[in-house]
Amino acid sequence: MIEGKFWLKRQRGLAGNALVLATVLGTLSGWLIIIQAWMLSLVVSGVIIEGESLQQQWSLLVGMLAVFVGRAALIWASEQSAFVAASRVKQNLRQTLQDQIRRLGPAYLANRSSGELVNTLTDGIEALEAYYARYLPAISLMALVPFSILVFIFPIDWLSALVMALTAPLIPLFMILIGRGAERRNQRQWQKLARMSGHFLDTIQGLTSLKLFNASRQESRVIARISDEYRHSTLSVLRIAFLSSFALEFFSTISIAIVAVLVGFRLYWGELDLLYGFFVLLLAPEFYLPLRNMGQHYHARMEAIGATDGILDILQTTPQKHHKQSTGKQLDKPLELRFENVAYRYADARQALQNIDFTLHAGEHTALVGPSGAGKTTLLNLILGFSRPTRGQISINQQPLEHIDLDAWRRQIIWLPQKPHLFHGTVADNIRLADPSAEMARVEKAAVQAGAERFIERLPQGYQTLIGEGGRTLSGGETKRIALARAFLKDAPLVILDEATASLDLQSEQQIQAAIERLSVGRTLLIVAHRLKTVQSIPRILVMHEGQIAESGDHHSLLEQQGIYQTMVMAAQGEPG
Repeated sequence: MIEGKFWLKRQRGLAGNALVLATVLGTLSGWLIIIQAWMLSLVVSGVIIEGESLQQQWSLLVGMLAVFVGRAALIWASEQSAFVAASRVKQNLRQTLQDQIRRLGPAYLANRSSGELVNTLTDGIEALEAYYARYLPAISLMALVPFSILVFIFPIDWLSALVMALTAPLIPLFMILIGRGAERRNQRQWQKLARMSGHFLDTIQGLTSLKLFNASRQESRVIARISDEYRHSTLSVLRIAFLSSFALEFFSTISIAIVAVLVGFRLYWGELDLLYGFFVLLLAPEFYLPLRNMGQHYHARMEAIGATDGILDILQTTPQKHHKQSTGKQLDKPLELRFENVAYRYADARQALQNIDFTLHAGEHTALVGPSGAGKTTLLNLILGFSRPTRGQISINQQPLEHIDLDAWRRQIIWLPQKPHLFHGTVADNIRLADPSAEMARVEKAAVQAGAERFIERLPQGYQTLIGEGGRTLSGGETKRIALARAFLKDAPLVILDEATASLDLQSEQQIQAAIERLSVGRTLLIVAHRLKTVQSIPRILVMHEGQIAESGDHHSLLEQQGIYQTMVMAAQGEPG
């Protein structure tokens, strides 16, 4: 596994030339400091030693003003370039993470906390900004600016230059020694923040259930305890950070004082001219300033390393491999889906599916039922390409699925999950997810086919009405009808439904069921059902039990077998409602 600090260095290339430009501009600003100090020394020496008036120094004073303005411009440009560099890195990494999560698919997301993922994509990426915008330029300036100052000081005062050269390494040395402990604590702090973010998000999403079960006060106490623990751990990190800052300031102040004392005594004994002594005194604080800045920004490095744990966890997760062979062949229609002795194991070696054999013929309507944990969702993930079988083969029109471009395969599928997701945007935009290039006439036609046009027309701006993330402003039935409109707009040959009428009132269920019947005409249909009454009219029902297809037939033949299906039907009849 790649360590965070090495991975961070590898991403420098994403910043392009902006990071180099920031360093160059910062170095030029450091050179102007030397020029400014020399001009000020000339003014002071001329007035005090030579007895000249300020009017005689007017050209030097104007030059100092120009240098001051030039330094301000260079510092501003350097900071802007550093910000651009960090923005490029963040933008590229955020896009890379999103692409990786998309490749990993729902099978990966099901085992991850939404809060931790959101924290990684937001705060985790933002924590890298200071590393690229502050720390990396500071590292370069720490070497370039002090070296430039030594080049000018050494010919005129080798003793002060020697003191600076010997004391300068003490600052980064103690910074690293103290920073090691802070780095480990900071990594643990980021892990706590990720877990806390996940807990908070899960609590907010389940707030309604907590209220219903009168558990909100208990959960608030849990949140208070977690927050207090995070506060204490944060303070422990800050203690080390303040200790590091104290060490930096202490050694830089002592070093400047040594230089000042040496210069002062030699000025008193007449061994050094005021011009050169004052020049050295002016540059001494500027010599140690890049070292102190680097020490301050060293904490940005520690924070960035802590944030890389979540990022690398995503990037180093290997997605399911599908080896596409570029045969140039397109999928023929109608489609035939076939499972041949398919088995699947989870990452922890638990057996999820075994000996799955069935064929879904073109135009055939099939239902998949079974108790919770029987393997229905895993089988769907295999069909959709989110997972790959550990044994056996899935073929489409006698072509192995692993030889087919997954994007091309998924374009042949209409998938309506149990809880379809709506995104922040207009109603039309949410329907157009199935086909972003669709004209408005096709969007409206799809809504009519899904039975959604009536409630859409009642909305304030009709199809241009903004809806909240997750469809918060809509009812469950309205959300599913928009999802059905997507399905009609996509117009693919294979329809997969995962209990599309669950959690609906009777009227909405009837409307959704009627739209599904219209959608399934002329298409291959696979329904995953939890409520058996919705599949009694389906010609073929596959009954799953403990990862296998235990029974197969229509509703009446399965009842006559007096097996698992009959037990499930009797249990469903005994449930209320």
